[in-house]
Amino acid sequence: MSLAVVGTVALDNVKTPSGFKQDMLGGSAAHFSMSARLFTPVHVVAVVGRDFPEKYTKFLRGKGINLASLERGDGPTFRWDGEYKKEDFNTALTLATRLGVLESYVPKISPAHRDLPYIFLANIDPEVQAALLRKMISPRFVGLDSMNLWINIKKKSLLALMRKVHLFVANDGEARALTGETNLIKAAKSLRRRGPKFVIIKKGEHGVLFYSDRFMFSYPAYPVETVVDPTGAGDTFAGGLMGFLSRAKKVDEKTFRQAIVYATILGSFNVEGFGMAKTAPLTMSLVHQRRDHFLKFISI
Repeated sequence: MSLAVVGTVALDNVKTPSGFKQDMLGGSAAHFSMSARLFTPVHVVAVVGRDFPEKYTKFLRGKGINLASLERGDGPTFRWDGEYKKEDFNTALTLATRLGVLESYVPKISPAHRDLPYIFLANIDPEVQAALLRKMISPRFVGLDSMNLWINIKKKSLLALMRKVHLFVANDGEARALTGETNLIKAAKSLRRRGPKFVIIKKGEHGVLFYSDRFMFSYPAYPVETVVDPTGAGDTFAGGLMGFLSRAKKVDEKTFRQAIVYATILGSFNVEGFGMAKTAPLTMSLVHQRRDHFLKFISI
């Protein structure tokens, strides 16, 4: 099964206690694809500017990622400048955001990909997410991610979109902001009532909570000793999750449990290096080694 993702492909400037990196390949769709590609063919729907380095498009294609629906607009590429403090790697301090070509972006997808069965609406303006979803032909399973920015300024559009998806993914802060609930189980139930059958709440270093009407469970995070750069960890998690679901072709409890284990493992690799330094070289052999270690860690 193939998977389409709409989101951002960006150039990131990131500062952490481990150093500073400039003009790194980033963005929600790029990080998502770098992990999802391990399970299934991935088709990126996004826009970059005239200044986007050709070496990055070659890099993504070299990883087997389909860029037929990656547009090059007349303007600068979306850029994000962020910083993480040693005492709080769970929260990014946004220093600057330059939308560039995203300001007027209307997603276009190759006609050959409009009937892809699995769709993920990665973090981007919910109106862009909705525009892409309207172009798809009867998708089997749709996942959605967002962030506090869109909750604050486009909540109505986001809530309308939530009624049209199967899965909603949020971190704990986003879940609380969207529902007004401090308890995460209550927040998950509130999100479920807003449309999606399945809800995942990411808790950073404290793991993940899964909720549906039929089953609920929680897993810890993989124990990472040295965190270098958390940028894109949530998108990497979502890519592993959706990639596995796409390959499995089903969405029962066992499959979700397996998918979240893989997603957790892939997210743990992401934080160990800047940008995609640790996820780009990954093979399933390396992923399985860490997965097996994790399963021993959580077994009783």
